[in-house]
Amino acid sequence: MVLADLHSWTRGLLQYFQDGGVVMIPLAVGTLLLWYSLAYRFLTLRRGRFTSIHRLMAVLRRGRAIQGRGIIDTAVIRGMDIVHQQPRHLRSHLDVAFYDLEADMKRYAVLAQAVVVVAPLAGLFGTVTGMIETFDALGDRSLFSSSGGIAGGISQALISTQMGLAVAIPGLVVGRILKRRQLTLENSLAEVKDALCLEAARQQEATA
Repeated sequence: MVLADLHSWTRGLLQYFQDGGVVMIPLAVGTLLLWYSLAYRFLTLRRGRFTSIHRLMAVLRRGRAIQGRGIIDTAVIRGMDIVHQQPRHLRSHLDVAFYDLEADMKRYAVLAQAVVVVAPLAGLFGTVTGMIETFDALGDRSLFSSSGGIAGGISQALISTQMGLAVAIPGLVVGRILKRRQLTLENSLAEVKDALCLEAARQQEATA
């Protein structure tokens, strides 16, 4: 029963892609790229287990070893190690140490946005192609033909439009949510740099 249902579902899916025309192939590829990039960003854009930067710094100040589970946790742990080394131009050292974290937050953002923009346009291209086929069939007065005729043209136009919107709308919503999370983490990372610079100044005053 399960194999029969799976076979029926697979056959229906293949028929759906065939009815949608040639634009269904790039739309399917775009769907895979979109959700891969969104999944990567979802797993990467994590703050960590500590909600407060100063709380984490206090824990590290007491000498406890903590493994970072998110971007902010990792940044504070790295930054405290650099502060203990007391380098000159601390801010520059922090910028270098956090460069990979900042790059990870932005990775695949452009790809996801590009797919969201291109998917409706690809669907529109399929719509135009289907309507051209429909009007050609009307001109020939053929309801059905080897290329699909009127019914095939209308089906292609609607399916390609549906697929383009089905790719773009969820990707747009999830992408906006992840973009807001990215901006929040970028602001938090800037706060980490300020807090570490204050920590370095406090240590210098304590040793003076």
